[in-house]
Amino acid sequence: MFGIFKKKTEKEKLLLLYKKTKSEAYRLSSIDRRKSDAKEKEANDILDAIDNLEKIKEKDKKNQND
Repeated sequence: MFGIFKKKTEKEKLLLLYKKTKSEAYRLSSIDRRKSDAKEKEANDILDAIDNLEKIKEKDKKNQND
């Protein structure tokens, strides 16, 4: 009930964008292969951004513990 007002984290936003981009790439794969490949690359870039965000969080946690 109270989750309605909860703001999405950066990771959640990126995951939603990743899923949307992957589905768009799949849809385009039967229509235009070049556009589909561009969307796949965009999705991979988003996935890299998610990984970088996780690494930064791990690094921050490690620094706080030291």
